Amino acid sequence: MTLQPLTPVNCAGLLQPGCSLLQLDGEVLLFGQKGWPKRSCPTGVFGVRFKHGEMKLRAISFSNDSCYLPPLRCPAVCRLDPYDGLPESYLIHGGRTPNNEISSSLYLLTMDSRGCNRKLTLCCTEKELVAEVPGPRYGHTMSMVQSRGKTACVLFGGRSYMPSGERTTESWNSVVDCPPQVFLFDLEFGCCSAHTLPELSDGQSFHLALAREDCVYFIGGHSLASDSRPPRLFCLHVELLQGSPLLSCETLDNGLSISSAIFTRTGPTHRYIILGGYQSDSQKRMECTTVILDEKGIHFDPVETPKWTPDIIHSRTWFGGSSGEGGILLAVPTEGRPSQQDMHYFYQVNFQTEGETREEDGTLACSQESTDYDDSTPLEDSEELYFGREPHELDGSSDGEGEAYNEEDEEDESQTGYWIKCCLGCQLDPNTWEPYYSTELHRPAMIFCSRGEGGHWVHAKCMELSETLLLKLSQGNKKYFCLDHGGLPYQEMTPPRHIIPLKRITMKAKDKKRPLTIKMSPAKKSFFRRLFD
Repeated sequence: MTLQPLTPVNCAGLLQPGCSLLQLDGEVLLFGQKGWPKRSCPTGVFGVRFKHGEMKLRAISFSNDSCYLPPLRCPAVCRLDPYDGLPESYLIHGGRTPNNEISSSLYLLTMDSRGCNRKLTLCCTEKELVAEVPGPRYGHTMSMVQSRGKTACVLFGGRSYMPSGERTTESWNSVVDCPPQVFLFDLEFGCCSAHTLPELSDGQSFHLALAREDCVYFIGGHSLASDSRPPRLFCLHVELLQGSPLLSCETLDNGLSISSAIFTRTGPTHRYIILGGYQSDSQKRMECTTVILDEKGIHFDPVETPKWTPDIIHSRTWFGGSSGEGGILLAVPTEGRPSQQDMHYFYQVNFQTEGETREEDGTLACSQESTDYDDSTPLEDSEELYFGREPHELDGSSDGEGEAYNEEDEEDESQTGYWIKCCLGCQLDPNTWEPYYSTELHRPAMIFCSRGEGGHWVHAKCMELSETLLLKLSQGNKKYFCLDHGGLPYQEMTPPRHIIPLKRITMKAKDKKRPLTIKMSPAKKSFFRRLFD
């Protein structure tokens, strides 16, 4: 195992206690950052990449038919492996918003497409729940169980605000543990059912939930009623019968006293490693534990801990999430050191060994508990602009279904079109580059010129584009020429529109005297003519 310090290249302030890490289509995604996102990333989801000891973030776009996904902290996150022809996806329920509002919505997050420039596009839909719907909460868990050929979702724990009838002026923002009920709902119809079990008598939050087939294990957790973290371990057995489901619970005596911990999957079977968390309000849990789920039950074994740095040992809080199979992203606050610009130190813990066989990632870790919800500052505009291209315009690209995604290809400048030198007169230095447009994330904005052999990329700043024009050109899938090939904006596919000149009519002078004319019928004219004759 290794503990590697990470240098955040940009937007390190987005990672805050309560955020979650997801793995979708081989890419690590950050969800639930601090602050409300603006136009540049309206869904608040960022791609996280680790390379050469650096951590970079990139804004992830969503499809046009996606619903709005608020930046939820401490939600229940559950991974859905591909089944019945459905792609891999994530369920996100509840959570706390930066405005201290607690959500009760259920979202389904899937991959919509991946463009020829390796840009990931997600799709988010809100699932409607009926019958006995769980109330708004955060710090709870959600797991998938399979029984008798059926699949269902199990939701348990969490905390929320006091009921409206019990809230006073002094306790208006006080939170309590949710009733210890187990909610079971199916994803096809959204029907929910609440179940009360005698073994689950106290509410618990920020616990761990590991599932295998028809069993779910609840490990540890914090109880507000007793302000304690007892070494609890429950085994919930779910039978999805034809009529109503049958639930039973067993209390085991080999639990862990832990809350707000992180776990990651490490083996070909249901093998996990638990790291982090708290044993009490003032004591972190520095040990690491291996958890194995098999036919006989659950087994805990101690594992060698990484060589902790002094910053980790002396920090009061820490948080993070699973960054892939056998990997954990860990963050500790800088404790207000004026010499440190970033708010947190970041580390990557890797438990994967060469002899272990890789398999698909399991359920992700629950996000870290955060008891400090200060007024959130708005997220600055930051986005890496991409301009659409046809697949045949990118050398070596392929939209075939069987092609695997390789992170090395994404960093390769010749594959993505992001060249350091765009033209002979390019003055941008990547080592001393500073953002010029507010929409840039960590690379200069570029635009694709379709003239020449295969086309080429040029920096928008070298094209002397205004930010308004740059945003306008980024919409749609159009082709443009650079200054060396005809100027801009010139659309190759759209012929210029011919404007018909307006016919000018001279205005009559206001003071021009005109003879008085009286309109009369022929009968009146004959009458006046005979009268004067």
